[in-house]
Amino acid sequence: MEMKMCRAAMFATLISIILLIGACTPFTPKARIAPEGNLPETFSLYSPDAEQPEQWWKELGAPDLDALIQEALSGNISIRVAWARLRQSQSLAFQTGTARYPDLALSAENSRSRQRTENDMGSSTRTFSNYGLGLASNYELDLWGRIRSETEAAALEATATREDLNAAAMTLAASVAENWLNIISQRMQKKLLEQQLETNKTYLELVELRFRKGVVSALDVYQQRETVERTRAQIPLVEAREQRLLHALALLLGRPPQSPVSISTETLPVISEAPATGLPADMLAARPDIRAHGLRLQAADWQVAAARANRFPAIRITGSANMGADSLGLIFDNWLLSLAGNLTAPLFDAGRRAAETDRMKAKADEKLWVYRQTVYTAIKEAEDALVSEKKQKQHILALESEMTVARHAFDEAVARYRKGLSDYLPVLTQLLSLQNLERDMIQRQTELLVYRINLYRALGGTWTDSLVP
Repeated sequence: MEMKMCRAAMFATLISIILLIGACTPFTPKARIAPEGNLPETFSLYSPDAEQPEQWWKELGAPDLDALIQEALSGNISIRVAWARLRQSQSLAFQTGTARYPDLALSAENSRSRQRTENDMGSSTRTFSNYGLGLASNYELDLWGRIRSETEAAALEATATREDLNAAAMTLAASVAENWLNIISQRMQKKLLEQQLETNKTYLELVELRFRKGVVSALDVYQQRETVERTRAQIPLVEAREQRLLHALALLLGRPPQSPVSISTETLPVISEAPATGLPADMLAARPDIRAHGLRLQAADWQVAAARANRFPAIRITGSANMGADSLGLIFDNWLLSLAGNLTAPLFDAGRRAAETDRMKAKADEKLWVYRQTVYTAIKEAEDALVSEKKQKQHILALESEMTVARHAFDEAVARYRKGLSDYLPVLTQLLSLQNLERDMIQRQTELLVYRINLYRALGGTWTDSLVP
């Protein structure tokens, strides 16, 4: 009994020492000062008056777009892949964290053997049965924080993987909205081309009537017929682009490309006032791709700490309890408890551990510059979207003025032609110019909306945090 109490006291003391030493983690990363680099104080087009909407696509006032984005966020294949990667990363982080605790394994055995003996009385056979039951445990004292560092790095990597998913969801929402806009734009282009085709046919009838009266030459007829056929030839190209966009949108939704996609909106939406941009420093928390690279930079610093700790001695504790007997009735009366410590100290490894530490430091430097590049790229994207939207609005205003002048010029050319003051070439020139401007206006308005989508995506947000598989 005294021996058992002594062993129990020794075991409790050793556990206390383990917990005390395990709490000492001298190798921890140093805090980095401004890893994002020097950021501008404000954006070039700072707008603090309006609030940035979280689910920004609802600002466009299109229920069909909202339904498409919601379907894409749940059914897109790339998003499902991202969820699977997140589960892998979380499982790996949990697995890495289990090294901070002792493990416990149970073993059991049962064997039977027969022995044949010969004697003067003849031969006899005896049967022997052996039973065994054992427990084994292993634990490494985290003297220098290696296990803790690896655990922290794995946890940060798992969080970064979630941010990768958030970034993919933001990009997906923008891609769906952009495809939706382009499909509407192509349908408007087709409708406009059909109207222009009817207009050109009407003018062709006018020219043919004047030709039959001998007022104009056959050249005027051929020129207008060419205009009719040119307009007719553009319709199949617009229809093809619409179909390709529908295929791409179906794929974004997680459907086969041939699947029908319902879009009820017929005209391009009107955008609201520009959202608040905030400060460039706000993007560090608002952009999931920036957050992901920042987390991976922290993880790399913890990996450096783990590599440094790995160069120092390690103490591993092993314990076992074995019980056995020649018969089942005695199995709990005959047992053995053992506890052992193992010290491993690297004396010579040809510089392998030092090289690994240097590699981890270089990896951390790589993550630093990738993080800074991501921050600068995000600011550039926001600046590009801001200036593009501003200049696009100016361009559309100028284009509207140009269209007004073109209509007046066309009306004047038609009037002079009917009076016989000019040939048909000025009419044809002004007609083609006006029709090109009408088609160009749809494209420029679509680009303006795409720039707004790019701005929303560049500014980021936190709406993706509520996504669930």
